[in-house]
Amino acid sequence: MRIVALVGLGSFIGGTLRYLIAQMVQSKFLSAFPFGTLTVNIIGCFVIGIVFGMSEKFNLSPEWRLFLATGICGGFTTFSAFSLETMQLLRDGQILYGLLYVAASILVGLLAVYLGMTLLKLI
Repeated sequence: MRIVALVGLGSFIGGTLRYLIAQMVQSKFLSAFPFGTLTVNIIGCFVIGIVFGMSEKFNLSPEWRLFLATGICGGFTTFSAFSLETMQLLRDGQILYGLLYVAASILVGLLAVYLGMTLLKLI
């Protein structure tokens, strides 16, 4: 239960930061391009890289890793987890799996959004 509370607290912090940063950045641009979301995704990738770098270098405890990576970074942006997992596959020499993961995530993700939107139009 302690782990769930740590992840939940981290998710609250990350989600709140995502909203605040995305709104602040987007308000600076008079454009439909999602600069706020792009900024959040890039920051999240950088931070999760730091968390896992710290984990490898300083033997970060599993609780801290879950709080920071799954909680805060996951609440901030799941794109950071996607990017980390892809990088781990590529680094481990699993090039085909890495490319399949990227392609499936993007293509199937877009298809799922389209199907969800289409389904609601039919109801």
